[in-house]
Amino acid sequence: MGVKLGILGLGTVGTGTVQLLQNSGFRHPLLQLVEISRVGVRSLDKPRAVTLPQTVLTTDLEAIVTLPEVDIVVEVMGGLEPARSLILKAIQNGKHVVTANKAVISRFGDEIFTAANQAGVYVMLEAAVGGGIPVIQPLKQSLSVNQIHTITGIINGTTNYILSRMQTEGSNFSDVLADAQQLGYAEADPTADVDGLDAADKIAILASLAFGGRIRLEEVYCEGIRQVSKTDIAYAEKLGFVIKLLAIGKRISSSGAISITVQPTLVPKAHPLASINGVNNAILVEGEPIGQVMFFGPGAGAGPTASAVSSDILNLVAALQTGTSVPNPLLTCGHQDYCQIVPMAELITRFYTRFLTKDQPGVIGKLGTCFGNHAVSLESIVQTGFQGELAEIVVVTHDVREGDFRQALTEIRTFAELESIPSLLRVL
Repeated sequence: MGVKLGILGLGTVGTGTVQLLQNSGFRHPLLQLVEISRVGVRSLDKPRAVTLPQTVLTTDLEAIVTLPEVDIVVEVMGGLEPARSLILKAIQNGKHVVTANKAVISRFGDEIFTAANQAGVYVMLEAAVGGGIPVIQPLKQSLSVNQIHTITGIINGTTNYILSRMQTEGSNFSDVLADAQQLGYAEADPTADVDGLDAADKIAILASLAFGGRIRLEEVYCEGIRQVSKTDIAYAEKLGFVIKLLAIGKRISSSGAISITVQPTLVPKAHPLASINGVNNAILVEGEPIGQVMFFGPGAGAGPTASAVSSDILNLVAALQTGTSVPNPLLTCGHQDYCQIVPMAELITRFYTRFLTKDQPGVIGKLGTCFGNHAVSLESIVQTGFQGELAEIVVVTHDVREGDFRQALTEIRTFAELESIPSLLRVL
């Protein structure tokens, strides 16, 4: 029995997917059963890197998701709309869905998976996180017998590239960002990447799978890398750290409560994630009884993402070939309940903070006393030099309650000696 695909979008990922499906040299035998029935595009006249019959290309995307002969709809167009509406319409019409769209899944996953469960169809999303890195199916299948304690990811290639360049070259954020835009590693509007929003979408998906519950995206605490300066990277180096944008989901209590954050973080050089540079992604999973497992590889690009999309297509073809009407639980994302997210003020973490103060006697003592009054234990507090006439003081804490640390900072901001707090970063 042949399996017919309707593909929404023929950009970078869509083109890569068609190329992979057309290459019979290394296709899995089951993919020989796949026929590309329709491909939705914005313009029929645009030159393409792949050759498809004119009867296959169409600008009528809605017709693809309602066409009776289409078994699987592959959404690789990106954006929130019309992607969300087309996915839902495909589900209503009994189509299985493969998507690379982390933004739609993280925001509208409730709606989409509820509809899919009711319709008895699968929604597959391996390509939504980590490009070509196989992490979604391992979390659903191989690792599902473990109790996952923590999932820590470098899951945005743009920010990792920028921070890597800042570290190796001693460059400013703005200079590296401009260069990354010219090279095509950063979008003209880099907001989603550099403000951590893309990573938040992805960690919401990973945490949902790791901890067995739905995630409200608005409950993901999110900071970007705009505030990270070459000064901080240099200090981190002296202290034995590198700075990475980490997305972290962590089980906090035996009752199942979790924390879920995206933050620039000082990572010890000996940590497995410290050596992940450039546009690469990596996801470190820690659980019981397995211990630590790390997934590493290219986080974007036509080939890697097409690999992930096609692996989902392969899984669906295999499921369709069994001919059973009972959904395979290892292919579904059917959690009904929401994860309980612990408030940020309750979290225990370490901080790195850089202060600029007037060069006056007793400032370090005053800062130390204030932190002590708020139950914030300090690992170190040193004056590292001067910026103009201002003293630069760097504080690194032990594990402290975030709420206590924030209260101390609120009081410190009232000090007449304080000029500014240019940097506030976590320490892993």
